[in-house]
Amino acid sequence: MKFTLMVVGKTATGYLKQGIDEYVKRLSHYITFDIVHLSDAKNTKKLTESQQRQAEGITILQKLESSDYVVLLDEHGKEYTSMNFSAYIQKRMASGSRRVVFIVGGPYGFSEDVYARANDMLSLSKMTFSHEMIRLIFTEQLYRACTILNHEPYHHE
Repeated sequence: MKFTLMVVGKTATGYLKQGIDEYVKRLSHYITFDIVHLSDAKNTKKLTESQQRQAEGITILQKLESSDYVVLLDEHGKEYTSMNFSAYIQKRMASGSRRVVFIVGGPYGFSEDVYARANDMLSLSKMTFSHEMIRLIFTEQLYRACTILNHEPYHHE
């Protein structure tokens, strides 16, 4: 099984990129994990929010395989504690899916087609974070879930 974080755009902020890279490195001890960076929509100043969501949605859908289990990181998704998220990850690992793809959309969210393709939605907080920060928060939480599943002392509860 492979876990993928699919994101629209690059991580430009140095300290966030450094943190993401650190957790990706740590995750390699537990799972197969990668980050797929999709290009931002072009000429966004000429596009409405809806058109930008649609353009990004086409790019997202082109990168998905029919067998992927797709989880949108979305403010309207389910919220979990770290312990519950680790159980969620364990369930996904046992499901037989070849790849679980977590997706961070663009600045205006996801197109209706992407919502229709999703198997699940997950919210990391009721608070709003930049899309770059969500990448770091998600990779840290995935690492935390792996340490919980392996009964390691990283998480204290």
